[in-house]
Amino acid sequence: MATAKSRSGASKAAAPHKPPVSAKSPAKSPAKSPAKSPAKPPVKTPAKTELTPSAPAAVRAVKAAKPAKPKKDKLVRDSFTIPKSEYLVIDALKQRAAKLGIPAKKSELMRAGIKALAAMAEAAFATALKNVPAIKTGRPRKA
Repeated sequence: MATAKSRSGASKAAAPHKPPVSAKSPAKSPAKSPAKSPAKPPVKTPAKTELTPSAPAAVRAVKAAKPAKPKKDKLVRDSFTIPKSEYLVIDALKQRAAKLGIPAKKSELMRAGIKALAAMAEAAFATALKNVPAIKTGRPRKA
């Protein structure tokens, strides 16, 4: 057995080491010459205009007058419990909006309701809150 190990070790050591061939950069053949390949014209890039004190004032005014993008509100997901009768009202409101030619989602109706509540006077707001009964928070039991 010792001879088998020494033979296999000797054969590995005697084998010449070949450098790995990269798949990304194939070896160039001497048959190709740069004169035969079609030459591409150099691509000219437009010079960048920098705002320097010597630049015309009109150019600086155009760059400075660029309208700023409005900052988007961060979205928040929330869940809540709602009585089935009030949930059916949401569907009725969706159908009502569709008849008016303004299809609306549940979230859009909720947001519109919040805006309407915010626009109410104090007395009307208090009356609207009193008309909504309090319910237990949390998930309803499975029936």
